[in-house]
Amino acid sequence: MSFRTPILSTTSKRLSIIRFPPSTHRISLFRMASSSAAVFGLKDSTLIHNQGFIDGKWTDSQKGAKIVVTNPATLEELGHIPEMGLAETQEAIEAASKAFKTWGKTTAKHRHDILMKFYHLMKQHEDDLARIITLENGKPFAEAKGEVAYSASFLEWYAEEAVRTYGETIPSAFPGLRNVVIRQPVGVVSILTPWNFPSAMITRKLGAALAAGCTAVIKPPPETPFSCLALVELANQAGVPAGVINTVTTQANVVEVGKEMCTNHTVHKISFTGSTPVAKLLYGYASGTMKKVSIEAGGNAPFIVFDDADIDAAVEGAIACKFRGSGQTCVCANRIYVQSSVYAEFASRLAEKVATFKVGNGLEKDTTHGPLIHERAIEKVETHVEDALKRGAQLVHGGKRLTSVGPGTFYAPTILSDVPHDALINQEETFGPVASLTKFETEEEVLKLANDVQVGLAGYFFSRDIGRVWRVAEALEVGMVGTNTGLISQAVIPFGGVKESGLGREGSHGIEEYMNTKFIAFGGI
Repeated sequence: MSFRTPILSTTSKRLSIIRFPPSTHRISLFRMASSSAAVFGLKDSTLIHNQGFIDGKWTDSQKGAKIVVTNPATLEELGHIPEMGLAETQEAIEAASKAFKTWGKTTAKHRHDILMKFYHLMKQHEDDLARIITLENGKPFAEAKGEVAYSASFLEWYAEEAVRTYGETIPSAFPGLRNVVIRQPVGVVSILTPWNFPSAMITRKLGAALAAGCTAVIKPPPETPFSCLALVELANQAGVPAGVINTVTTQANVVEVGKEMCTNHTVHKISFTGSTPVAKLLYGYASGTMKKVSIEAGGNAPFIVFDDADIDAAVEGAIACKFRGSGQTCVCANRIYVQSSVYAEFASRLAEKVATFKVGNGLEKDTTHGPLIHERAIEKVETHVEDALKRGAQLVHGGKRLTSVGPGTFYAPTILSDVPHDALINQEETFGPVASLTKFETEEEVLKLANDVQVGLAGYFFSRDIGRVWRVAEALEVGMVGTNTGLISQAVIPFGGVKESGLGREGSHGIEEYMNTKFIAFGGI
């Protein structure tokens, strides 16, 4: 198979665009799909697709361009996806709009049943879905299986919420008048998701949209598209009608695609998870047509250990919170504050635990932590570590690339102590496996430090003083608080932040974000 010279490549060297000579286009696509399925090594190869999905059909880009997707642990090619653009996005939105005319009128019980079929199919294929996540994202297989379970739980939860979209009656102030409130689906929804949870970030949004009666256009990340496409395949098997779910894949055309998804008048709701700068850009686009918006943007979570804490529990909480996904989660601890009297003990025990980590390919049995997603991620981690050391921080463990593990983008789990408050690692979200330890003296001092950022997604602290637990939980300027735990994510909770970490909530009663409230006054009674 011959390809032309790539017309685009990123600094990460993970993604590139190629064009097929017209005469070989069709046979090349067939061979690519077959080879991709073999590379993934799944029990059910039908889960692997190398095309976008519009109006019930697997679709290539009109210009024939392709994006190469690679495994961050091995840098080997996994397959190709279409480089779609404005035309395909508009086609997908139109398909969703057409499908909404019927899907939006289905009964809640009907949508419940389809979502439950979707849920059971995810559970049935959990090993294959987890393997896809590990191959394209890099996280260890056990962690990927945990994401699949978490991802499926949103479908189950929203299936149950579909039949609970209650209206209400309001006593009237006037005789002969009845006040009734009903809830209706907003219509076409644009869904834009990140690579760090390639399955869960889709079902958390898509499950709510489908349950409410909305139709969707999804733009998955180019780093991890195969998880999304596998979910679309299972949705088809579950009986989701053509046009209800559409997927547009892109990398080079992300600006025009994202803008269209946020400005097109047919779209009435935007749901985005990603960085704060991109969130602000999309929010600006969406404001022009006054769309409903749900945004989960960046975080910079404080993790506080008070002197009355159970230190062993605090260490375990920090491990779970800081190093899950090799630190590439929006709610992971970014700044760890430890009260001075227990600082040395906590740092020592944390270092002992981190020293037992095994970094490597996520498919290897003993691997506890996988690679970072791409070269740019490592470069940011290196910048933060170097800056902290220059400002007087001490390197306790790690602090380097791991070239001996393999060709992938591996960085050693790292602990820095005595990190000053003004270091970059305390001011910006690192998104990497680096624990930044800072000493504090009083509750008042640490709350000031914890709240001295422009974002507020999650915060954590450990204390056995019940009065302090209430005070600190209420005082932290975040949308979610973990007290004496490092794990908070669940389908049943309202997930979201305050300040520049976003708007709206997902999970819990998040179906309401995908519905309009309509008041009807019945007169002449």
